[in-house]
Amino acid sequence: MNTTKYVKTLLILLVVFVAVSSTTSAQNLEEFEKKVTEFTLDNGLHFIIIERHDAPVVSFYTHVDVGGIDEPKGNTGIAHIFEHLAFKGDDYVGTTNWKEEQKVIDKMDAAYRSWLYESYKTVPDSAVLNSKWEEFKSLQEKAKSYVKNNEYSEIIDRNGGTGVNASTGSDMTDYYLSLPSNKIELWFSLESGRFLTPTFREFYVEKEVVREERKMRTESSPTGRLFEEFLAVAFTAHPYGRPVVGWNSDITATSIQDAKEFYKKYYVPSNITIGIAGDVDPKQAKKLAETYFGKMPGKGVESPPVTTKEPEQRGERRFDMVETSQPVLMIGYHGVSETDPDFEALSLLNRVLYSGRTSIMYKSLVEDKKLAQQIQYADGFPGTKDPGLAVILALPNSGVDLDTLELAIYDEIENVKEGGITQDQLDRVRTNLRANTIRGLANNMGLAVNFVNTHVSQGDWRDVFNQLDRYEAVTVEDLVEVANKYFIKKHRTVGRIVNAES
Repeated sequence: MNTTKYVKTLLILLVVFVAVSSTTSAQNLEEFEKKVTEFTLDNGLHFIIIERHDAPVVSFYTHVDVGGIDEPKGNTGIAHIFEHLAFKGDDYVGTTNWKEEQKVIDKMDAAYRSWLYESYKTVPDSAVLNSKWEEFKSLQEKAKSYVKNNEYSEIIDRNGGTGVNASTGSDMTDYYLSLPSNKIELWFSLESGRFLTPTFREFYVEKEVVREERKMRTESSPTGRLFEEFLAVAFTAHPYGRPVVGWNSDITATSIQDAKEFYKKYYVPSNITIGIAGDVDPKQAKKLAETYFGKMPGKGVESPPVTTKEPEQRGERRFDMVETSQPVLMIGYHGVSETDPDFEALSLLNRVLYSGRTSIMYKSLVEDKKLAQQIQYADGFPGTKDPGLAVILALPNSGVDLDTLELAIYDEIENVKEGGITQDQLDRVRTNLRANTIRGLANNMGLAVNFVNTHVSQGDWRDVFNQLDRYEAVTVEDLVEVANKYFIKKHRTVGRIVNAES
């Protein structure tokens, strides 16, 4: 191959890409406006339908605007537990006799709550504890006799479903699934069923699954313990300081009765947005939505917002965790919510500083000075609905102490605050961000997720493209301004894993 000719060709393509990218958002917006159909049912549940007839497949994305920050005190982890329950079916799928199963579930929960309340007494009666626990275990075994294990998943598998998943975060809970386009009514039936008539089937089994997740991801992981402690130190008032997986004692304390109250408060139609993307007929989808979801109760009911605001931090917060593992440095600064005017500038600044091998921190600390072996970052951690954190996680090289690495990070931040950012650095991260956004719209699920999440956070799915224009408007001077505004010692939390002294 002629290398010179090859390089020239790449340069020409790059110039064309840059020239075209300035109009990409407007062109894509106009294109998608022809393909998107929106409607809201009378009960408040909102649908976004995106036509994409490339293949006979449809992706479904259900976004529930509830997460860890909405959990009541004493029930952390309940949003995650409820997510697990959604795969257990409804009053038809997953059971051999729902009426009888429901009776046993109610008695089982009553026995558990009696055991729980006795256990909280200053001097619990051991005889009562043992009696109620045995009653609970006996009813739990009886309840299992009505369960048709994995029937929900098996139905999906038999009908060609893929990508069945769900996740719970601080700000939201979401559910994913793709099916052949001729199975669209099956999805409407299954999805409406598990939210219209939640059964809380195998609730206490799934609680233990969640507890195991906590053990694996947090309690058995030094870095997991560091993240949990870090959030608890960084947030004194806002529920971002609580673990989404839940505190161990709260997992124990949560009953089916608690989960029912949580469901009634947050799984209301106005709190749910559904995206459907692919080989779909919008008219058919709307008819099916009215048939299956229109009977969902809760018209006019609004879920309560989080009203607690994190007070301004009064000074730097620091803590050390003594472990036998690799030393780790974690630094976070309080930032802004996704609707704040500074959001785009702060997001770009974090990318310039921390994102990838071309970032300021990587080139300086990993490549040039050899102080760190790894640099990672999280922007808007653990959420962006309210002001979160800009966090950097750094692993020092062998022989490098954490103090030296920490000071080197601050030196780079101070250099940025004094104007040490180039236009090329800004352009590079902005181009990457734009490319990532466009790539995220290249498949059905990416379309559904991006459009729905943007609708929920910004009020309009079109902001997927409008935000690109806001990123384009950010200047180097804006990056310097937000660096000086937010990356200050007063707003900083530092957590470290240090080795035990011999």
